[in-house]
Order: sequence, then C-alpha cells, then structure tokens
Amino acid sequence: MKHLNVQNISQSFGENHVLDDINFSIEEGEFVSILGPSGSGKSTLFRIIGGISEPTSGDILLKNKSIKGKPGSISYTPQSPSLFPWRSILDNVLLGQEIVGKKDRKKALQMIERAGLGSYEHAYPYELSGGMKQRASFIRSILSPQSLILLDEPFSALDEFTRTDMQKWLLSMWAEHRRSILFVTHNIEEAIFLSDRVIILSQRPATVLKEFNISFSRPREEELLLSEEFIELKKEIYQEMRLSHA
Repeated sequence: MKHLNVQNISQSFGENHVLDDINFSIEEGEFVSILGPSGSGKSTLFRIIGGISEPTSGDILLKNKSIKGKPGSISYTPQSPSLFPWRSILDNVLLGQEIVGKKDRKKALQMIERAGLGSYEHAYPYELSGGMKQRASFIRSILSPQSLILLDEPFSALDEFTRTDMQKWLLSMWAEHRRSILFVTHNIEEAIFLSDRVIILSQRPATVLKEFNISFSRPREEELLLSEEFIELKKEIYQEMRLSHA
C-alpha cells in the first residue's frame, strides 16, 4: 500500500493555472524531493497535500483515505521555523503531541539532546541561530503523531556550510526514525543528496516532467557531492530542468 497518493491534482486561481494534473506516490519510509524552478507551484502543492488549500480537481490519499481539505493529517514544516516566541524550545517541540493530548517529555528531551540543543531546552527561539531553530522545528515534526512529514525548503535561508551540516543531521534523524518525508527544494544538489527519489516539476502550470531514482548508498557523506557519479546526475537533472525553460 502506498503511503501517499497524489492523484490528478490541478489548481487554478481564476485565469492563473498553477498545477496541471499532478500525479505521484510515496512509499512507506521513503524520502522524496520535489524539485522545480521558483514559482512553479511547489508550495501551492504542499498546501494542498497538507489540507490547507483544496485543489480545483483531483484527490490526496494517505494510506488509501482521502485527506483533501483535511488539515492535521500530515506534519507540515514551512520555510521559516515557525516556533512560538513565547514558548521555550521544549514546549515548542512538544506542541504537536500537546494538541492530541499526549506529551512525552522524556523523549522530547532525549531528541533535543541528540540534536545538540541539550543546553537550550528552556531557551526561547530568539536565543537560537537559524540552524538551531530548524532542528527544533524538525524535532517537533518527528514527535508529532502524523506519519508523513512535509518539509518546504527548510534550509533555504542558511549559509552553505550550515546547510550541509543540517542536511547530514536531517538524514541521521530520518534514518533513526524512518518517517516518510516529502521535501520541497529548488536546489538540485540538495535534492540528490537527501533523497531516494526526485520528482521534477515544470514551470507553471506545473506538471511532473520526470522522476529520478537516486541509488547512492546510505549513509551519505559530503564527499559524495564531489564524486563523478553525483556530478553527472546533477548535470542530467539540470539539463532536464533547463529544457522546461526553453
């Protein structure tokens, strides 16, 4: 059984056609990235999958049940960390569990420690760097009861070295907990490094141009980024995206 099925999703706002018959699926425990040019409708698609917006046509199935227009079915992490400034880091990461009435403080503290935030559990978001805030946001997603996590360009505001460190940390946490992840980015290198599979979207109105299976073994280290095989795949994906601009 597929974990997530995106079926014939189209979205228009008046005469503005954003998504055109989008179809793809995600397996249980799979890490899939959606890659597309800026303005291609990636975030619009995420809002639809997250139940925040309803599509003009099509359906979203989570474990064969429709979640179209049903927020709260998945865990959604937007581009900004979206931590509540008046809550401590511990209280922020427990928010998803708190909503469903089941808090596990011990596990939360263990994950905060594992994320290198062990001395910050009682700190407030303004006291943390951008990368630290993103770690806290992802811990909140992992602790939330939903089985699928959507990550919308979570590292786009970080510098290159912090971004690479965060990617490696994310992969280590994913390997440990094996939640299904759908990750949006416009960075080809990031998509390849993180994913089992990469889905390429065209310009608006967005369609699925192609899917790439990423066969590099795990765990992945940053040396992979400089390998000939990685660079060749990056070129192939770049050319595919370039053709969609022609």
